[in-house]
Amino acid sequence: LIHTGMAGLAAVGMMIAPVIAQEFPGRSVDPWEIPSSSTVLSATTEANETSTLVSDKVRDQVEEYIVQEGDTVSTISDKFDISIDTIRWQNNLKSQDAIKVGQVLEILPVTGISHKVQKGDTVYSIAKKYDTSAQAVVDFPYNTFVNDETFELAIGQNVVVPDGVKPAEILWSPIARVRKVTPNAGTVVASGAFVWPAGGTITQGFSWYHKGIDIANNGAPAILAADAGRVVVAGWPDGYGFGNRVIIDHGNGFRTLYAHLSQIWVVPGQTVNRGDALGKMGSTGRSTGIHLHFEVLQNGVYLNPLNVLR
Repeated sequence: LIHTGMAGLAAVGMMIAPVIAQEFPGRSVDPWEIPSSSTVLSATTEANETSTLVSDKVRDQVEEYIVQEGDTVSTISDKFDISIDTIRWQNNLKSQDAIKVGQVLEILPVTGISHKVQKGDTVYSIAKKYDTSAQAVVDFPYNTFVNDETFELAIGQNVVVPDGVKPAEILWSPIARVRKVTPNAGTVVASGAFVWPAGGTITQGFSWYHKGIDIANNGAPAILAADAGRVVVAGWPDGYGFGNRVIIDHGNGFRTLYAHLSQIWVVPGQTVNRGDALGKMGSTGRSTGIHLHFEVLQNGVYLNPLNVLR
């Protein structure tokens, strides 16, 4: 544990479980990188186009916080941008009044649960236990694995379970977490706004470490272009975690990325209309099940897709 009193910079590191759709080498790459001209028929990009904005409050370990005069569970949760239930569960609090000045609290890096791996645990069993997605556990950047290709867990290691909910608990949080379901996108040709690229359940939202949303659907539906544009990437150019992907340049400062596809039905250089089918939802790359990972960039800045989708 790290001691920092009032500040915030930590998270919990850890492990994960078996099953990955495709192998990938453990190397750092930019999933938005445009392949060489031999792969892309027509595309231009600037060096700063894929820059990211990372909060200066990112924490990579569990942090200790000493309760100060006037603190409440609610004000502490606001200070660290996590839910009051996260503080409650990590510190076994019996009520919101069960803290006192000088008490040391453990603060998780994100809203959720810290789970100590037991014999037989997998990413899937842990995610099911805490009512979240296995992909969310895999995507948390400070969870580590015994094997990066199988997400194998080590007994005794701690795993951060983002957005996890402790079983059979009444939440203190004012608003309970609700799973969202996307609307059917339909096939449309008009341009000017983003439509949903697929129907399904939103299993993971946008955050400082997860720069898009995940939409899961075991029916593996077609993936649709969110708006008209030119395909600049179609394939698996880096052999890495996003698997088969399509990137569309919309020509107005926006780009969209569609990842983990099982099939790709477009080629680089091709123009597409809003609502055109790009491929089929799948589980290629660093994936724990059939889903679409969808990202939106505007002038190199990641946007929360939920703020632009209709």
